[in-house]
Amino acid sequence: MAIDDVFREQWGRVLATLVGLLGDIELAEDAAQEAFAVAAERWPREGEPANPTGWLIATARNRAIDRIRRQRVLVRKTEQLGRELSESGEDVVSETAAFPDERLELVFACCHPALALDAQVALTLRTLGGLSTEEIARAFLVPFETMSKRLTRAKRKIRDAAIPFAVPADHQLPERLDAVLAVVYLIFNEGWGGGRVDLAAEAIRLGRALAALMPDESEVLALLALMLLGDARRHARVRDGELVLLDDQDRSLWDERQMGQARRLLERAVALHGQGPYLVQAAIADLHLAQPRDWEQIAALYGVLARLTGSPIVELNRAVALAEVAGPAAALAALDGLPLQDYRYFHSTRADLLRRLGRDADARDAYTRALELAQTDSERRFLAGRLEALRRL
Repeated sequence: MAIDDVFREQWGRVLATLVGLLGDIELAEDAAQEAFAVAAERWPREGEPANPTGWLIATARNRAIDRIRRQRVLVRKTEQLGRELSESGEDVVSETAAFPDERLELVFACCHPALALDAQVALTLRTLGGLSTEEIARAFLVPFETMSKRLTRAKRKIRDAAIPFAVPADHQLPERLDAVLAVVYLIFNEGWGGGRVDLAAEAIRLGRALAALMPDESEVLALLALMLLGDARRHARVRDGELVLLDDQDRSLWDERQMGQARRLLERAVALHGQGPYLVQAAIADLHLAQPRDWEQIAALYGVLARLTGSPIVELNRAVALAEVAGPAAALAALDGLPLQDYRYFHSTRADLLRRLGRDADARDAYTRALELAQTDSERRFLAGRLEALRRL
């Protein structure tokens, strides 16, 4: 396996284990980066070890201990770590070990209430989710520099305030749940929208572990249902490298078993009297799969969701439903003023509405901007095809 693939698939596991061992997020991150750098140098020459994850953790752990030894004020910590870890070797992590609980506990540990909610989410995505700063900035719709500074401030606050990086007690889990749910959902969205199947699968795995940990939390069940409904259509979303819209997808490729699981979770969330945003989103996602589609109900639910979240992206989705209920002109008016100029789906939605209104020149401009912001090859081909069709008119 190429080192890039190992980094993408194992970064989260390696860092999660190191944070648990070292109790220091910055030290663990630096040590993990060093270990992957050593692997990139040695593995092509010496061959990949039988247990790459264990090798990376052992190497990173040793680098961290060396760094601590060089810091005189941390001599006592060095001796303690040396005693605790001296018996460990490359078998510190077995390839067959399962880590849903450990990873999830560390997500909860990252989501410390002393940090602002957006800082909790961003920091957890960077460290345990394995997302790059650029990917996180895109998810938050902010510039790279803004997100980089936000992450730096969060790490410094953890260090300067001596915030304990530890798994919270059971009674503290609910107060961290909102941030944990946001982390899991953003990981899924990055995988879903960016073509990272590994990230989407990791988010669903975390969602299942979270549902096992907190089976009576309606929002937990609803989020898992929402992700399963989307992932069930994975094999139908792209055909011959081209993005396929929902109405054109081959439904025989949908995973009906997974959809059934999602709907049972949704029913359970409703029975628990859930009223949160993930429940509303899951209900909307389920309605989108029905034929014929109940656009009035979808638009109404998006209105509820907009009041719950205040999110401009929700308003964008509400405009899409509004176009089917009241026409493209009403939907276009609903888009005016939304602060989404750097969001690709804002421009592709505007382009489609403008095309339906016969404003082809404006539609071409909007498709061009969406194409500039597209993240995957399938998106680029889809938008380029729409743009070319307009140019031929």
